[in-house]
Amino acid sequence: MKTSLIQKYNVPGPRYTSYPTVPYWEESNFSEAQWKREVQQTFFATNKTEGISLYLHLPFCESLCTFCGCNKRITKRHEVEEPYIIALLKEWKMYCDVFTERPVIKEIHLGGGTPTFFSTKNLSTLLNGLFELADVADDYEFSFEGHPNNTTKEHLQTLYDLGFRRVSFGVQDYSATVQAAIHRVQPFHNVAKVTFWAKEIGYTSVGHDLIFGLPFQTLNDVKDTILKTKSLLPDRISFYSYAHVPWIKGNGQRGFNDEDLPQDDEKRALYEEGKKLLIENGYHEIGMDHFALVSDSMYTSFKNKTLHRNFMGYTASKTDLMIGLGVSSISDSWTSFAQNVKTLEEYYTLIEANKLPVFRGHHLTKEDLIIRKHILNLMCHFETSWDTPELQFPEIDEVLESLQEMREDGLLELNNKTLYVTEKGKAFVRNCCMAFDLRLLRNKPETELFSMTI
Repeated sequence: MKTSLIQKYNVPGPRYTSYPTVPYWEESNFSEAQWKREVQQTFFATNKTEGISLYLHLPFCESLCTFCGCNKRITKRHEVEEPYIIALLKEWKMYCDVFTERPVIKEIHLGGGTPTFFSTKNLSTLLNGLFELADVADDYEFSFEGHPNNTTKEHLQTLYDLGFRRVSFGVQDYSATVQAAIHRVQPFHNVAKVTFWAKEIGYTSVGHDLIFGLPFQTLNDVKDTILKTKSLLPDRISFYSYAHVPWIKGNGQRGFNDEDLPQDDEKRALYEEGKKLLIENGYHEIGMDHFALVSDSMYTSFKNKTLHRNFMGYTASKTDLMIGLGVSSISDSWTSFAQNVKTLEEYYTLIEANKLPVFRGHHLTKEDLIIRKHILNLMCHFETSWDTPELQFPEIDEVLESLQEMREDGLLELNNKTLYVTEKGKAFVRNCCMAFDLRLLRNKPETELFSMTI
């Protein structure tokens, strides 16, 4: 990658797990009553054909990882588990009352925090509580995030017995220096152990999450991490850029100095080397920063153009309705977004008062829905088109004009009202999406909102 391209395009930009992005939500126009109506409308339109997705945020961690940008509560007191599960199930009951009919669950994802902070008994109580009020789709997909240091074989077996077939383990990097800097010390042995357990039990997709751009990380660290990863042969790998946003996350991302982070070309070299090694070892690039073996469902969905991206990241299938349960979770009715309150104290107060713990949201306009489709197309398929009326919008010529420089740099191609991101341009797909982001273009941020794109 030419230095000039890195310098030119390495700018702050969204990761586009939604459009509009959260800083551009029109919160003053959001209405909880309208949110419930739109949830109900989407539910009745899609429940029997595609079902719904559930994201459950389990926020507790025993120690703080300084690379993490997630909503979490650090504690070693496991008595916090039961009250939280009771609150989650009460919130679920509130949404089931909004549905008025029995939902069909297509997807469940347990995120955090650290889902494996919870005991197997409490996880069983939680999942069985969900199932009491719902049916499960024939082609369901349940997944969870596991911490290699505290995921037990009992965790894996219990969740497998409850229908889970996909697990992702947070690895980040195997360098002792990097692990110490990010306060996430976990030996290779722990990752190997849980990976082999998962495969032995019968999980069909085991993933490893890797990060480049971490403090003190070198090219040799990335090579060593990828080669160790290859020896365990996970089915899918996320290999994404460390998002340094200390102005949002506070002291949790200030456990090291800015000068300790790889910058620009040095950082991009980490990615290019890692990507090269992954491809040499049989992995295929899927969307942005994800790789999968041909046997994995994510590869199949990418080839079939059914890959989807939402607040959970990439998923192998799509539902229009995704309900987020728990503190800080975000829900999506396709026509609206809604986010839960961000502190446990507020969450418990609202749940005890029999109120949905939503504190902000956004109702998508007709324009939002069109732009959302274009950005999803780019993020999931590296292409988009405007050859049909439902994908056209008045500013398309201005958008294409703004992309002319990327076209001249060989990062994209235009042909018959279709835009294709080239192989060279995949590293800059977020920049391409930014050209379509009309809300961003009309209201450039005056303060730091986003991590760097490269």
